[in-house]
Amino acid sequence: MGDSELLVFVGNMTFVDTDVFQLWLEGKAVIEASNVRYKSGKFAKVRMQHIVSDIEDNYRNFMAIEKYLRNPPSLSNQVMFQIPQRTQEYLIQEYYSLNSSVAREILGKKLSSRHRKDLDEVSEKTDVTLKSCRRQYDNFKRVFKTVEDMQGSMVKNITENFLLSKELAKKYAAIVFFANNRFETGKKRLAFVTFDDFVYCADKMINNWTVGSANSSAKEDLDADFDRDFLRDLRELKILGEKDCSEQHRSFVRNTLKGKVSETVISQVHAEFRNLTKAIINIGSNMIHSKDLRDFFLDVVEKIIEPCKQDGWSAKDMAAFLNAYNNNCKHLECFGRQPKLQMVQERYMDTLTSCILKMFHN
Repeated sequence: MGDSELLVFVGNMTFVDTDVFQLWLEGKAVIEASNVRYKSGKFAKVRMQHIVSDIEDNYRNFMAIEKYLRNPPSLSNQVMFQIPQRTQEYLIQEYYSLNSSVAREILGKKLSSRHRKDLDEVSEKTDVTLKSCRRQYDNFKRVFKTVEDMQGSMVKNITENFLLSKELAKKYAAIVFFANNRFETGKKRLAFVTFDDFVYCADKMINNWTVGSANSSAKEDLDADFDRDFLRDLRELKILGEKDCSEQHRSFVRNTLKGKVSETVISQVHAEFRNLTKAIINIGSNMIHSKDLRDFFLDVVEKIIEPCKQDGWSAKDMAAFLNAYNNNCKHLECFGRQPKLQMVQERYMDTLTSCILKMFHN
């Protein structure tokens, strides 16, 4: 292509330049995007004014298509743009894609207009353009408002209403779950916990601790709400802290750990067993209270992860201890008389263990 000639194609099929679409999603202005295109070397022989004109045309199309992307099912029903099905899927997935750093900053906050005004701070901290931050925030809020009161699986509701992949829907489900329950995520102690760590834990909680996980036929089957009966039952785990039960439990755990961890760790388990049990019990039994529920991750880090790391435990040591702790509960005399309590304990410990180990590796 020479300096003075351009190839022009006319048709009724909308062509989406994916490179330009990414620049638009990143929030780059026309001139910024044009400079990126020019410096890429692919258009070195094309005049800058032609590149700018092409970017402007693409941006106009994207802004016109955006209203359909805000309601993804409408994209296939509109007649203004003839877009192939595969391209539609690409546009939707990319429009709702999220930056983990931005999502981490927003996670747990109330999705309100006041917090939207603070996005300039998020933009500065994450080095993501304000326009991109706003798009992601508005997407979070839109998904939240759509599915927060729906019955059934939150991931399923998100995939059906926004046509997102299951993997991406899980991330939005975590955002809805955290916004609904207002978990504390911003404390310095939690700075090392990544967005993906929180998504993993949210998925475990949704599948094991919510109303829907307990009774899929419940009228109020909401993945965003904790099973209050389960939270009340967790208070019965205080029996693990009673002297006879605790001593028997410690003996079982120590015997199970022999040959799996060092003698130093076994000695530490013996010395700190009551403190660890107290932390495990209190975190669970206090979840019935909104303030303690919000501090769940903070408590797990402060009362379990940090003390064990300070004692020099590895992730392998932590996993061995938690598995021994959990698996030996069913052998305790105090549990043998209460099969329901054993079910509550397993439901609680399976998810707690998963969350601890996910965060412990960092």
